[in-house]
Formats: sequence, structure tokens, C-alpha cells
Amino acid sequence: MKALLVGVMAAALAAPAAAQKKYDTGANDKEIKIGNTNPYSGPASAYGQIGKAIAAYFKMVNDQGGINGRKIDFISYDEPCSLPKTVEMARKPVE
Repeated sequence: MKALLVGVMAAALAAPAAAQKKYDTGANDKEIKIGNTNPYSGPASAYGQIGKAIAAYFKMVNDQGGINGRKIDFISYDEPCSLPKTVEMARKPVE
């Protein structure tokens, strides 16, 4: 009986430690950051409408309370269909 009681107490004390939240970079209890690149300028700028639609969707999600109470921080960079600029803009949200 004593061993059972010790086991139950140990489990009860360990529960809060197991419930700790751990997030990767870009997420916390209040927000989730999402990075994106879209061609808002240059020869393929018509596809920039896709990025604007994504931003509008995340705004709607945020206006409705977010995801489990966390807001989406949608960060979108212009990559104007130039290879060096595309590489630079793709790295930016990651770094």
C-alpha cells in the first residue's frame, strides 16, 4: 500500500512537468509566425494575388479568435522572379 501511495504521489508531481509547453522558434502561447514569399512585383506579379488571399484568410482566422487562442503572424516577402532575390527572400523567413 505504501509503494502504491508513493507511486501515485510521484505521478502527481511529475504531471505538471510533463504538461510544460515547448515551441519551436516562431511560436509561443500568443502567436504563430508563418513566413511566405510571393511575386508581388515583376513579370509574375499576377500571382501576388495568391499571397494577398492567404493574408486575408489568416486575417479572418485572427478576427475569429485565432487557432486555439493564438493569432497568426503572417509575414510575406516579395520575390520578383529574379533568382538571386528569390533565394534571399526564401532565406529571410527561415532566419
